[in-house]
Amino acid sequence: MDFKEHFERSWKIFTAFLAPILINTVMAAGVSIITLGIMAPVVSAGYMQSLLLALRDNRKPEIRDLFAHMNLFFPLLGFGIVFLLAAALGFAMLVLPGIAVILAAVFFLIYMLPLMTDQQMGLLEAVKESARMSLEEPISEHLAVVAVYVVLGSIGNSTGIGALFTQPYSCLFVLSTYEQKRRRLLTGPAAEDSNRQAAQEQPVPPPPPGN
Repeated sequence: MDFKEHFERSWKIFTAFLAPILINTVMAAGVSIITLGIMAPVVSAGYMQSLLLALRDNRKPEIRDLFAHMNLFFPLLGFGIVFLLAAALGFAMLVLPGIAVILAAVFFLIYMLPLMTDQQMGLLEAVKESARMSLEEPISEHLAVVAVYVVLGSIGNSTGIGALFTQPYSCLFVLSTYEQKRRRLLTGPAAEDSNRQAAQEQPVPPPPPGN
């Protein structure tokens, strides 16, 4: 896996659509806070899909994208409740089990949302597929992806407003690796290399005037 390529590709999209991406990031956070986290899972699904479309199709993210997958509201809400209960139980027993639950979720479920929105998978199917993708050899590559995501998120959260920039960029990075893993599954390594070279040669168009 060429991490330099993923960093550069994510940066190009992030800077090309900086204003709409930041607006969506603020809106997603605001909706989550106002609804006490109830809307957070489904809004996160729409947020991830809007970034994936920007990455794949050079499509400008829009606010309405955040609410484009309301059909996933109840499955994601139920999953979120189960996850919070598991994490809370872990922290109540000892701190380390709670941390282990969170790290396991990040490791195995990092591709769950794009699989549900992009591939139209059900919750359980997406959980299984995300876990399978996470365990693809070499696992060290996936560990590096998770480390980048966690480190960027930690830096952003520690600086407050910095999260407005690290959150979308880290998501774009993860989605770029997701795209590569999906291409590898569908076309094999040889075709993947050809597609990657074509993507590198294709310039990212500037956002429409006024953004």
